[in-house]
Amino acid sequence: MRTTLTRFLLLFTIVLFISSCKRTNKVAKQEISETYVADNYTKKEVDVAMRDGATLHTTIYSPKNTSKKYPILMQRTPYSSRPYGEGNFKEQIGPNIHLMQEGNIVVYQDVRGRWLSEGHYENMRTYIPNKTSDQDVDESSDTYDTIEWLVNNVENNNGKVGVWGISYPGYYATYATIDAHPALKASSPQACIGDFFFDDFHHNGAYLLSYFRATSLFGTPRPNGDQPIDTAWYTLPDIQTEDQYQFFLDQGPLKNLNSFFEYETADTPRMAVEGKTDDFFWNELIEHPNYDELWQSRGLIQHLDKSKSHVATMIVGGWFDAEDLYGPLETYKKIEKNTDGYNTIVFGPWDHGRWARRNGRNLVGNYYFGDSISEFFQEKIETKFFNHFLKGDGDANTGLPEAYMYDSGRKEWKEYDAWPPKGVKTKELFLSENQELTVEPKGTTGIQFMSDVKKPVPYSEDIKSVFTPRKYMTDDQRFAARRSDVLVFETDVMDEDLTLAGDILAKLNVATTGTAADWIVKIIDVHPADTETNEEMQDHLKMSNYHLMVRSEVLRGRFRNSFSNPEPFVPNQKTDVTIKLQDVFHTIKKGHKLQVHVQSTWFPLIDLNPQTYVENIFKADEADFKTQTHTVFTDSSLEFSVLE
Repeated sequence: MRTTLTRFLLLFTIVLFISSCKRTNKVAKQEISETYVADNYTKKEVDVAMRDGATLHTTIYSPKNTSKKYPILMQRTPYSSRPYGEGNFKEQIGPNIHLMQEGNIVVYQDVRGRWLSEGHYENMRTYIPNKTSDQDVDESSDTYDTIEWLVNNVENNNGKVGVWGISYPGYYATYATIDAHPALKASSPQACIGDFFFDDFHHNGAYLLSYFRATSLFGTPRPNGDQPIDTAWYTLPDIQTEDQYQFFLDQGPLKNLNSFFEYETADTPRMAVEGKTDDFFWNELIEHPNYDELWQSRGLIQHLDKSKSHVATMIVGGWFDAEDLYGPLETYKKIEKNTDGYNTIVFGPWDHGRWARRNGRNLVGNYYFGDSISEFFQEKIETKFFNHFLKGDGDANTGLPEAYMYDSGRKEWKEYDAWPPKGVKTKELFLSENQELTVEPKGTTGIQFMSDVKKPVPYSEDIKSVFTPRKYMTDDQRFAARRSDVLVFETDVMDEDLTLAGDILAKLNVATTGTAADWIVKIIDVHPADTETNEEMQDHLKMSNYHLMVRSEVLRGRFRNSFSNPEPFVPNQKTDVTIKLQDVFHTIKKGHKLQVHVQSTWFPLIDLNPQTYVENIFKADEADFKTQTHTVFTDSSLEFSVLE
């Protein structure tokens, strides 16, 4: 018996040892030393001259192994290519560790007017389609000139260039495809901004108050004019509290925030403009509340018909990206519509830029989607894309699908040859009385709720002082469903799976006692009572009956007919309001329920609507803010794109 036990213990020990070795080897392949880049790359910093004479600070990491030629991978950024100094190295370079370890020439560049680059910075610089002189410069020409210099001056390059970037750098990656240099073979815009009236700072005309603290990052002028500076010259507004909800409620109208953007230091003198604050981007927000020529000229989506077909594109985004959801979806669709080149889209269960991290368990807020999802993307999708077009033959046979999309309900990847998938059908559900979602309208009854400007609906039950909120995109919505100023509609328990694949259209028929209102629609997956709770969930929550927000969007009611020409509501008059919610790919599984919320405040994610029409909400007075009663009629509906 002792011999049998000894053999068992020995066998058990061997199994544990082998298992441990496998785990150790797996981790070792993923991790790198802090000195990996310095050990394997040389670093050079140069100032590359643009056609107008301005120089852009450019950092070049080249593999020390010079026995072969390498493609160039470049990121252009407004966030600094630091650390500066040729003896100082980043700990990781390139889009992911695989592309870094395989060997590529990796380039970072401070865009015009930022950090160590010369010139004047413009937030979302306007594209110039017909350049007539060397003084006509934009991000497209700066990218072209940079690539021209790189392929002619960097040793051991193979003449092929790829660009990538996340968020604002993703915008520059999109911009690179317009009037692109012949050597640019691949671009991956990721979480890319498309238009600041629909991304980041606005959503359908509503100002995202959650971005208030981010304004300084883009609008504070450099203290020495257009001259380079290697240290941060801006500071984020200090609101001196962790309770953002109460802070913004106490501040009142938006114009009371002007003082946070007035600078009185010797290095940053006040602008010599009567009645304006020093932060130029805050000024633009104030003076351009509508989708006027300023915003229209800076939008990039409308220029993507000029993207060159010789540039292969892979658009990447996260289904739960609170910052840039509009941009990547619309960028893919516009390039797909207007060019015949290689164009693909990848969307996973991520918040903003999460796919670039390697954190094993993939969560957004409290919600767990699976393990190693980002790692899978980096190794099997992103690396494969760049290697094919920069190191391979570059034809269309990459082995990747047109659309690599993650079903956030089933928690699995799917491959499609088009997005939305071929065969999707429209399914319409109506907002009915007794909190029901029905397949047929049940009359035209009006359901009323009071929208109190003193007690707006919070966007989360967990509001903290953060740079930009992300967690709320998957937050449990039970806190909102139990408020009297949130209308709730839901199906019966599903007896079969319902897969939503594509955009959602909310076709509301509404009325208000006032002359202005915002309208917010949320799509929610109500989980059954026996759903298992994941270990990372906040202590006060359980997954039992969890109300997972799948998609949400706001429309500032004044823009219901035109984003350029706002108009008031006629009090108590039934009015059509249509809201386009961005695409989803989510299966409401058998045993779950589909729920819809309709509300009129979402604070302090978006600013408060006075609910009394004023020409410019940024200049509204305290007296303009009025509590109103809103009505949603039961002939309102939601149009879903459904995959059968």
